[in-house]
Amino acid sequence: MSDSFVTAKITTSEEESSLPILEGTMGPKAVDIQTLYGRHGLLAFDPGFRSTASCKSAITYVDGDKGVLLYRGYPIEELAEKSNFIEVAYLLMFGQLPDQKQIQEFTGNVHHFSVLHEQVLSFYQGFRRDAHPMAIIVGTVGALSAFYHDHMDINDPVQRTMAATRLVAKIPTIAAAAYTYSVGHPHRYPDNALDYASNFMQMVFGMPNKEFVPDPVLCRAMDRILILHADHEQNASTSTVRLAASSGANPFACIASGIASLWGPAHGGANEAVLMMLEEIGDVKNIPKAVNRAKDKSNDYRLMGFGHRVYKNFDPRARVIQKSAREVLEHMGINDPLLEIAVRLEEIALKDEYFIERKLYPNVDFYSGILLRAMGFPNNMFTVIFAVARTVGWVSHWLELQHEGHGIDRPRQLYVGEARRPYPHK
Repeated sequence: MSDSFVTAKITTSEEESSLPILEGTMGPKAVDIQTLYGRHGLLAFDPGFRSTASCKSAITYVDGDKGVLLYRGYPIEELAEKSNFIEVAYLLMFGQLPDQKQIQEFTGNVHHFSVLHEQVLSFYQGFRRDAHPMAIIVGTVGALSAFYHDHMDINDPVQRTMAATRLVAKIPTIAAAAYTYSVGHPHRYPDNALDYASNFMQMVFGMPNKEFVPDPVLCRAMDRILILHADHEQNASTSTVRLAASSGANPFACIASGIASLWGPAHGGANEAVLMMLEEIGDVKNIPKAVNRAKDKSNDYRLMGFGHRVYKNFDPRARVIQKSAREVLEHMGINDPLLEIAVRLEEIALKDEYFIERKLYPNVDFYSGILLRAMGFPNNMFTVIFAVARTVGWVSHWLELQHEGHGIDRPRQLYVGEARRPYPHK
């Protein structure tokens, strides 16, 4: 990446000057407006940050127009096909795919940190049995800062790496315990003989009175789900983590803030919303009615799982997860009517001019809910699994931010309230 000497002109009633234009490795250039207020007394107004680059990052690249997603330069489709999640985690955190020695050391560290402190497990008893698992993991991850305060010096690179690895290691254990607590099953400890995805599956579905035999098809599907959701550039939850981290907050608090942001139905809860939509449609014959409702401007009904804030082409993750969904359903002998509705809905939407003109293509959430349900997960665990995967991305951005040194993030506002006025006499 290079900072260009090309400039953009800015003209006000008083003067004309220029602002530098920065150029990254790929993607759109950016006008550097850091001096806009200091030199001109002006603020940039960009609600939702749709046209604002809040940081420089070398982790993930998304080209929504072409349907491209790269982790450290590697296409997501190739990583999902050729790598496993722990390799991708190393890639995101440290910048390169690991060699044999590096992956052995990293895997060993993840195994070492995967067990929860027994006092952490006691926290679960304080939650209602019907508490949403996301509520549980937000609280539990935040509470980890009370246990590792002696190893949270963010100015120490060794401690930073330790904290990041500890979070990646513990989040599946925390998530699995949230599930087993909610259904009254005994807590399962990690099994270092299993890979990351298989270990998560055994902690969720294993029972102490029966040997857990990993199903390779289901475990591979879980591994792909984790890879596909590991990072996605500067989305709401990642931006939340970076904003919290800019204050110098400890890593556990930062990741807890990301989990809280992910919980929103417009972010991590979208796959659950897709499943609810398919259940509401109920039958293939009802699809035309649902499509017409979505096209009716006077109706606020939406077809969930179509379109994306960034992608104006196919979400590259959607093709991978669609393939996994078909593999799992075939492997398990499940004839899921919701999959039939989903496939037919996709076919109709892709041929309809309304969807074509608006570039409303299926995204990753469209099939992930069906896949997770087929694997045995209840709806309220969908976002939790998203959080397990995205923790790797969050800690990668947290690690990257420690080198920026630009101080605390402090967005400004366009004030539209009352002007100064006198206090009324009593």
